[in-house]
Amino acid sequence: MNIDLLSKMVRELILDHDRVTLPGLGTFVAELVPASFSDKGYTINPPYRRLSFRPSKEEDNLLANLYSRSNNVDEDVAQRIIADFVGEMKEVLQEKKVVVFPALGRLRATRENNFFFVSDEDIDIYPEGFGLAPVSLKTHQETKEEVSAAVEELKQIMEAPQPGRTPELQPVPETEPQPEGQSAPVSESVQVPESETEPTPASEPESQPASEPQPEAAPEPEEGPEAVSESGPAPQPVPETAGESGAPGIRSDRRKKIILAVSIPIAAAVLLLLAYILVARLNPEFIDSILYDPEQLEILNYAGEKD
Repeated sequence: MNIDLLSKMVRELILDHDRVTLPGLGTFVAELVPASFSDKGYTINPPYRRLSFRPSKEEDNLLANLYSRSNNVDEDVAQRIIADFVGEMKEVLQEKKVVVFPALGRLRATRENNFFFVSDEDIDIYPEGFGLAPVSLKTHQETKEEVSAAVEELKQIMEAPQPGRTPELQPVPETEPQPEGQSAPVSESVQVPESETEPTPASEPESQPASEPQPEAAPEPEEGPEAVSESGPAPQPVPETAGESGAPGIRSDRRKKIILAVSIPIAAAVLLLLAYILVARLNPEFIDSILYDPEQLEILNYAGEKD
């Protein structure tokens, strides 16, 4: 039994199991690490399996079973051989503070003889991740001129007429029907031709038209209240009602308020998006502090240092 054979057996078992125990020393643990970001969020790292070592008193027969099947010996004999070798390795580890496992990594000990494992960078214990590689999002580094051009394009888009925006309306005579969705401005809709502002005479009795001459024998009526009562009430101007001239102006005012109420949130959202893009370009670390909590940032920084 030697360290090369032990390392080969551990690697073969860890491909199919998450835990492999070294009797009397501790346990190798393989954990699946999901895909993560590094390089300030510009690199996507694929998932992988991380191998670590935890001191424990757990016992399993994985190494003994494999050694027994490979060398045609009894399982009890294989277990005793492995236990003796691991005991010798523990003494070497406490003395020299490091034991190298080929193709896996290094098992180290602190001054207090606490054991931990440092895996090799090219360790391959995740067959399902074969062919996966980090993906970089740094396809192009924008300059200040390109950012300014993008800002100008956004302004042009905001100022350009949109399908949902109400176009400027032209004054329409009141005699013509107003098409749906359009209304004349208040100042123009109130204007009425002079011919329409003239007071309309009240209805007069048909029996006494104004143009008929009075009979010759009848004396001329004297001016006064009696004459007014005989000829009928004087024509009074008809006041303009709110339904005829004021309604189009009110509708136009309401439409303007609705358009203003819808346009302000849209403009604010576009400005916030623009500010977010500029901050993400100029200070990505501030964006990372908003998107991730300290624990996730520590994981991302660890993955970035590992890359």
